[in-house]
Amino acid sequence: MEHTRYRGRFAPSPTGPLHFGSLVTAVATWLEARAANGDWLVRIEDLDPLREPPEATDQILHSLDAHGLHSDEPIRFQSRRHPAYQKAIAYLLKNEKAYRCSCSRKQLLAHGGRHPSQCRTRKAGSEGSAHAIRFALTDAHCQWQDLFLGPQHQIVRAELDDPVLQRKEGFYAYQLAVAVDDIDQGISHVVRGDDLLDMTAQQQQIFEALGVSPPQWLHIPVILNEQGQKLSKQNRAPAIDDSKPTTNLVHALTALGQQPPESLFSATVDEVLAWARTHWKRTAIPLTSQQARGINPSTQSHLDH
Repeated sequence: MEHTRYRGRFAPSPTGPLHFGSLVTAVATWLEARAANGDWLVRIEDLDPLREPPEATDQILHSLDAHGLHSDEPIRFQSRRHPAYQKAIAYLLKNEKAYRCSCSRKQLLAHGGRHPSQCRTRKAGSEGSAHAIRFALTDAHCQWQDLFLGPQHQIVRAELDDPVLQRKEGFYAYQLAVAVDDIDQGISHVVRGDDLLDMTAQQQQIFEALGVSPPQWLHIPVILNEQGQKLSKQNRAPAIDDSKPTTNLVHALTALGQQPPESLFSATVDEVLAWARTHWKRTAIPLTSQQARGINPSTQSHLDH
């Protein structure tokens, strides 16, 4: 699919309120879109209600609003997209790009990732029992150009690496939904944390199986806590303080290597974003999480204003 206009997105999972690491990603996605005079969309990836507090979506949207980050189109909710995901699964099954898998994780582990029930080659038999839907990867040495990290190479192993598209419980998986929605929304560029880099080659095959060229990828370093862990709800990352949006934005720009001046701490949100848009340099982003680590305001109290 040829893209004539830049279309990017920020797509958080509502497992909790926005934290500093998420804000850094949101700002990077917004600035990349604005630098290209493109569109910036917000998508809520609410695929797993068991892990999503009911208040989290509103908290995330309120935080984005407080920080002046407004979607150019109506916000999309993946929880309302189930028919589209089911249609994609039916298409992939029909074209033998996906298969039903009744193996448990324990069984796969015991067989070195191979399917003891020959799920990939069995044409029928698991429809009536509890089963997941997996994507049928092709053995490949994948290469692509990351817009920040440069040339990338990944080995994809058929069967051993086959990702789940729909879980046994019926929930649609990230790997499926993200591709279906990126295609439907015409997303041309994906800016995200480098913790997702390892699944890129798998995702490229899913895009291609659905008949579309993958978007261009740009992976930025994730923000770490004092223990060297990625900031996340699982690691109890504190929620961003929506009452200090200017301070938060300046810290986020610092984490992205943009060297905002001290004067921005007394500016308005719109003024900070206008400065960032004018001065945005992708090449200034730190190459590693370790370089960005010291600029996490949750661990650097002397940065508070």
